[in-house]
Amino acid sequence: MSDSLFDLTGRTAVVTGASRGIGQAIAAGLLRAGADVVTLQRAEPGPELHAVAAQRGRRLSHQGIDLASEESITEAVTSVLDAGRVDILVNNAGTQIRHDAVEFPLADFDTMLAVNLRSVFQLCQGFGAPMLRRGEGKIINLASLLSFQGGYRVPAYAAAKGAVAQLTKALCNEWAAHGVNVNAVAPGYVSTDMNEALIADSARNEAISVRIPAGRWATPDDMAGAVLFLASRASDYVHGAVIPVDGGWLAR
Repeated sequence: MSDSLFDLTGRTAVVTGASRGIGQAIAAGLLRAGADVVTLQRAEPGPELHAVAAQRGRRLSHQGIDLASEESITEAVTSVLDAGRVDILVNNAGTQIRHDAVEFPLADFDTMLAVNLRSVFQLCQGFGAPMLRRGEGKIINLASLLSFQGGYRVPAYAAAKGAVAQLTKALCNEWAAHGVNVNAVAPGYVSTDMNEALIADSARNEAISVRIPAGRWATPDDMAGAVLFLASRASDYVHGAVIPVDGGWLAR
C-alpha cells in the first residue's frame, strides 16, 4: 500500500446501484483509487465503468439483486462473500415515488421503505458481520437532505432517509469499538434521473437553485470524493457522521 491516506489498493468495495448516476460515479472513484469493485443491481455496469477498471488494472464484477426482496439480498451477499473478502460497502441504491401525502398508496410506501431502508440494514448486517470478525471495515450509506428536512410530496422517501441517518448512528454505536466505520453521505440536489421531475418543474427548479450557495446543482461526480474519504484510512476516526455534500444548502 502506498503512503497515501486515500489509496485503496488491495481493497474490495461493494457498491449498490452503480449502473448509472451517483452510484456509477462512486464506483468509478473507488476504481481510480485502486479498489476492486463489485456492483449490486439488476443491470450490468456500463462501458464507462469497464473502461475505468481496464485503465486502472482493477477488477470489476457484478452481482444481480432485487433490493425489494429479502431472499435476493441474502443470495447476493452469500455469493459475493463466497467469492472473496469485502472491505468497503457503499449503500447507494434507492428509488423515488411521488404522491400527495393524503393519497400516498400504502403499497408504494412499503416499496420505498423496503428498497431505501430495509435493504440498507440487511446489507449492513450481511457484509458487516465478517468485517466485525476481522476487526475492520468501512460502510458508507447514502442519506439525503431529506434526512434533515421533510421535502415535498415524498413522505416515504423522507421517512426512509431520516431512518438511514439514524441507522448509521445506531450501527456506529455498536460497531465502532470493533473497528468498523459506519458513516453516511447526504447528497444535496443532484442532476440525476431520480430528480427529473424537479428539474423539469421550472418553478421548483428555480426555488431550489437560488438557495444553493455554490450556485449550481451537484453532479454525480461531486459525491465520489466524500465517499472515497469515508472508504479510506483518512477517515479511520470518523464514526457515525452524516456528511452533507450539498453546495451549502443546509447553511442557508
